[in-house]
Amino acid sequence: MAKVAFELEFIVRSSPTILYEFVVTPTNLAQWFCEKCDSNGDLYTFKWKGQEDKAYLIDNLEDKLVAFQWVGTEDDEEFFEFAIQKNEISGDTVLVITDFAEPNEVEDMKMWWEDQIVKLKKMIGG
Repeated sequence: MAKVAFELEFIVRSSPTILYEFVVTPTNLAQWFCEKCDSNGDLYTFKWKGQEDKAYLIDNLEDKLVAFQWVGTEDDEEFFEFAIQKNEISGDTVLVITDFAEPNEVEDMKMWWEDQIVKLKKMIGG
């Protein structure tokens, strides 16, 4: 079954520069995204409850975009992306997450991301 893309937007009370550090730096990712994170160049290792997943940093535009592709996947359906935008009207920093999931798992994944963003906001103070 083909995975489907979904997108979530969150207002984060932070500068784009600080938010960027929380989505690209292994130490910061381990504070909200996973239990442990290490990197060796562009290869990141994420650990959750004894499970380990590896992903390559495939896109990195400072203060704007970070994207990872899971190791062992060749199609475009196995990546996740953090896009950092500034709302021109309100001045808010907006984190746009793009991810993929099986059609019957999209709602669960959205809830998982919402829980992670609560942790992120606590870490950033926003």
